[in-house]
Amino acid sequence: MYRHNNNRFQRNFSHSRPRPVKSFDPSNLIRNNTHTSAEEKSYTPVNSFASFAINNILKINILARGYTTPTPIQDQTIPLILEGKDVIGIANTGTGKTAAFLLPLLNEVAKNRSKKVLIIVPTRELAAQIKNEFLEFSRGMNIYCALAIGGVSIFRQKSDLRRIPNFVIGTPGRIKDLIEHRSLDLSTFGIIVLDEVDQMVDIGFITSIKYFISLLADKRQSLFFSATVDGKVKEILAGFVRNPVTVSVKKQDMLQNIKHDVIRVSDKTRKIEQLHDLLIQKEFEKVLIFGRTKWGVQRLSDELLKRGFNADVIHGNKRQSQRLRILDKFKRNEIQILLATDVASRGLDISNVTHVINYDPPESYEVYIHRIGRTGRVNKVGTALTFV
Repeated sequence: MYRHNNNRFQRNFSHSRPRPVKSFDPSNLIRNNTHTSAEEKSYTPVNSFASFAINNILKINILARGYTTPTPIQDQTIPLILEGKDVIGIANTGTGKTAAFLLPLLNEVAKNRSKKVLIIVPTRELAAQIKNEFLEFSRGMNIYCALAIGGVSIFRQKSDLRRIPNFVIGTPGRIKDLIEHRSLDLSTFGIIVLDEVDQMVDIGFITSIKYFISLLADKRQSLFFSATVDGKVKEILAGFVRNPVTVSVKKQDMLQNIKHDVIRVSDKTRKIEQLHDLLIQKEFEKVLIFGRTKWGVQRLSDELLKRGFNADVIHGNKRQSQRLRILDKFKRNEIQILLATDVASRGLDISNVTHVINYDPPESYEVYIHRIGRTGRVNKVGTALTFV
């Protein structure tokens, strides 16, 4: 095992100590060491994937992905979307929302190749993730999509759009650029999906979203997904959907299939050693560690690598292509430990994360919920640990 110079490590980390968090104290929130598993509060679906009125190739692809039973959001929204209704889906992250809209929309495009679908999401990583899901579900269907995200060449994306793909998946900033460059005409899309709307509002995209809605064709199917519907989110909702059906499968905010605990740090010079002692335990199979600053998570990643751990890091100083490559390696279990700032705390669907560790405390209750939502996903049990 690597033996590090403890004084050197403490000195390097002294510049990246997290700022005091006054608005949120995890130790006040996490009151016990128990959790309620998904099995204890089971959901009995009305439908099965085999019973949905969808394309047979699509059913084969669903089976190939290992999907057997629809999650509540899938069970309740897929029939509505197939009927062409506007839908408001209120659900936590990790409940299977992506498949809930992708599957019926792929079916609709398979029936009518002139249909075009626009999916707008808050982050590049989520857009890339949805594209990957699209590629898996659309195998053998000859349906194509284009990605419209920042951080990569806009010229390649313009070329992709000239092929008139049936699906365009993008983020508000790049979508706006492509509209201004006359490469994207929103009035030609008959189906629009706004996903993770509350986060788009949180990070300042409300004006852009309202602008996009003003450019849409009047005759359209509109699908709206968000963990919360209040305040400014309602402003978007008012002008977006018409006679919608609301489906709410939002779990308790604490996510019942996640075990919550705190790691008390009595000696700050021993914090890295406490983390080390956790990570060498057998059950820490696939771990996501959150820090407050990109410099802090980078230095922590470097130290873990020196100690022999299989780790990598994503943060704002990484190029988009690097971040996506690292995320893909983590998804394929080529990396055991992924460190991240809150750029990765929302919307990413990473299977089988056993533990989320808040090495630096989150700034708010909402950030805590988004971080820990990376584990305990789709009825699996996970553990969230917070250093305090």
